[in-house]
Amino acid sequence: MAEDSVLLAAVSLLSAAQQAYFAKQVGNARMKYKVIPPSVTGSPEFERIFRAQQNSIEFYPLFLVVLWTTGLFFNQEIASIFGLVYLLSRYKYFHGYADSAKGRLSGFKIGTVTLLILISLSVGGITNCIIDKYFDLNIAKKISKLFL
Repeated sequence: MAEDSVLLAAVSLLSAAQQAYFAKQVGNARMKYKVIPPSVTGSPEFERIFRAQQNSIEFYPLFLVVLWTTGLFFNQEIASIFGLVYLLSRYKYFHGYADSAKGRLSGFKIGTVTLLILISLSVGGITNCIIDKYFDLNIAKKISKLFL
């Protein structure tokens, strides 16, 4: 069973490494801008880096839930591809925000759209599973027969 989810696990592990990288960047910024813990205020440069990391943490549970739900109930490969797109968008967001407040916007927009796609695929996959299990009607199979 575990090998059935290997791509989801790989993207999840990569996302955890990204979260660690963002946390390390905050630590580096603390040293550079002399912001002593537990303080979270300081120069605008530090505060942007800190907020970028905090925002990434705030979205992280949502990302993991929809990544795995999409992978388990819709398609692991598609979920993993969108997961990687999301991670790239977070990287772009983080570094854009570190440069300027407006610099975060393109990464944020790409990430939001990606999450909405994953949510939609999750809902579709779960709905299909419920309909198939309780009403013996697999909509996904019927749709795929139309195209194949």
